[in-house]
Amino acid sequence: MLNRKKSPAIVDAVEFHLQLKPYTKFTLDNGVEVYSLHAGAQEVLMVEMVFFAGNWYEEKNIVAATTNFMLKNGTKQKSAFAINEHFDFYGAYLNRGCQNETATLTLHTLGKHLPKLLPVMSELLTDSVFPEEELAIYKQNQKQRLTINLKKCDFVANRLIDKYLFGVDHPYGKFSSAEDYEAINREDLIYYYNKFYTHGKCIIFTAGVLPADIKEQLNNAFGSLPLNQQPLPKVVHPTITATEKKYNISNDANGVQGAIRLARPFPNRHHPDFSKVQVLNNLFGGFFGSRLMSNIREDKGYTYGIHSYLQNMIEQSAWMVSTEAGKDVFAATIAEVYKEMARLRDDKIEESELHLVRNFMMGSLLSDLDGPFQTISRWKSYILNGLDENYFHKAINTIKTVSADELQELAKKYLNEEAFFELVVV
Repeated sequence: MLNRKKSPAIVDAVEFHLQLKPYTKFTLDNGVEVYSLHAGAQEVLMVEMVFFAGNWYEEKNIVAATTNFMLKNGTKQKSAFAINEHFDFYGAYLNRGCQNETATLTLHTLGKHLPKLLPVMSELLTDSVFPEEELAIYKQNQKQRLTINLKKCDFVANRLIDKYLFGVDHPYGKFSSAEDYEAINREDLIYYYNKFYTHGKCIIFTAGVLPADIKEQLNNAFGSLPLNQQPLPKVVHPTITATEKKYNISNDANGVQGAIRLARPFPNRHHPDFSKVQVLNNLFGGFFGSRLMSNIREDKGYTYGIHSYLQNMIEQSAWMVSTEAGKDVFAATIAEVYKEMARLRDDKIEESELHLVRNFMMGSLLSDLDGPFQTISRWKSYILNGLDENYFHKAINTIKTVSADELQELAKKYLNEEAFFELVVV
């Protein structure tokens, strides 16, 4: 019998043996691959269609994002209002999103309503008409939102640092303007829609408590669509980094606080250093107990929060340090970031600190796998990046075994002041 007076043993997360629940893969009649994960306690599921329709493939700025946003804004049979009413009636949520390389159409619903909802999703991919009045509203709203956001120093900093890293014409570095929204027209959207959605390359991910006939339902809705019939165009975008490394931008003459970004280019997940650098990054600035937080927030009080991270992109990545601070401590904040880089280069990491980071990362992984939606999201990341389950196990092994000496060598290799772009926007 369980003795409730005795507390259970405390086990460090680093001792956990994590497993990635496997998916089931099948193919629709038109060659669309489906990755499914049947799991969960609630009668809910997710169907996410991933199209290779991000801004990587656009020839005119913001066409990819605008096309994706307006998928729900009217078909030959239904108005934007009718489409939204249909999904709302069944308590479902249909969202869309556009990233650099990919764009998504994602449905969350109760499994019993799937037969009523999948046909409408299919309709959005074959009969969207992009009404002029809906486009005009979208353009007006986006220009107003942009006007407001351009007054925010962190928004401006995020735009500019990517431009310095990759170049203003690179998909990772370009950004929108009021003129771009003015220049967009319905014909641009229809062309992009026909090429990258109706006749595009698509992968489907589904997870949750799936009905027994999920394959048949997906095949009936999407298996006859003209998807995956044409090869994806091969588009190459050269990276053109800025020649200068340090920038001070005045965005608000009366501002008392500004945004700081320090960043350097970094390889993608296929590089052998990537997993080890993720451990180093967490030591540096990747969680609340990191060195940047302990020094710059807790000790110096220069900021409410500072963090570092590796950007989550497919072709390339970047190592970024991000914070906001008062005008009077800009220089001091940046100096302390570089001091922490130097400490990681010059001083061996204590095993107790490394053990803390190992536990944090293993605990975060455990949280990331808590449920079918989170698990299929991790699988999606691996599949879109050309990785497999071995990457998951290798990453866990790296977290558990990477040594302080290895991390110090990586710090010497990557955490050098001269490699980082430095941007302050106030």
